[in-house]
Amino acid sequence: MAIYDRPTKTLMREFAAEVLSKGKTFSKRDAIAWFAKKYPKLRSTTIDMHVNGMSINNRNRKHHRSIKPGSGHDLFYKIGADQFRLWDADADETPLYASQATEIVSSVGESGQVVDEFADAGATEFALESDLQNYVSRNLGVIEAGLTLYEDEGLTGIEFPADGRRIDLLCEDKTGGFVVIELKVSRGYDRVVGQILRYMAWVKKNIAQGKPVRGIIVAAEISEDLKLAASMVSDVSLVEYEISFQLKKIPAG
Repeated sequence: MAIYDRPTKTLMREFAAEVLSKGKTFSKRDAIAWFAKKYPKLRSTTIDMHVNGMSINNRNRKHHRSIKPGSGHDLFYKIGADQFRLWDADADETPLYASQATEIVSSVGESGQVVDEFADAGATEFALESDLQNYVSRNLGVIEAGLTLYEDEGLTGIEFPADGRRIDLLCEDKTGGFVVIELKVSRGYDRVVGQILRYMAWVKKNIAQGKPVRGIIVAAEISEDLKLAASMVSDVSLVEYEISFQLKKIPAG
């Protein structure tokens, strides 16, 4: 829900009209500084998410189903790690929107266990962290019943900005508490505990507003040192993922 009488994407257009001219570049820090003066109630994370989401060539847009043709999110063009300018519809490429790639879906097998249908039969783990992220974000119930992606004005908690870093998935549980999910495509080691604790502390300080914050580490294999380290932290849990397959014969002709 918007804090002001207009959504942030509309306020972002006000920023662009007041500050930017054709070809002029800006950073997220520039946008955050402008909003701090004009609309101080907005969090820096909200501004960060909107600069990314409104940059037509930013690949993170594929995670946000609210970004689509005519939604008002096509405004900027990303030219570097933290450099942006206005989108030139005549010279730049067409905007990226939510990925139309085939989704990985879950079904329940005869044993009652969840069976994942995936394209590459024979694989034992996801090829890329983005694949794992895509799967978990669409199937949060496999991790825990009642989990939903955190949302900020229609933009979701995938690759959520946190003090210059990115939380893989920021979620809310069925009680309204925050859940930080850290993903590892292969083996998870003890150093991941420090990483997720940093993210959890940041969420608690900046957005939780007194709500509980906990973490979940998801990996293809949980190492013994990770189990040992996590045993000292009551609000961090561990999950191993496993890919299985179903084959279906198709009659010829």
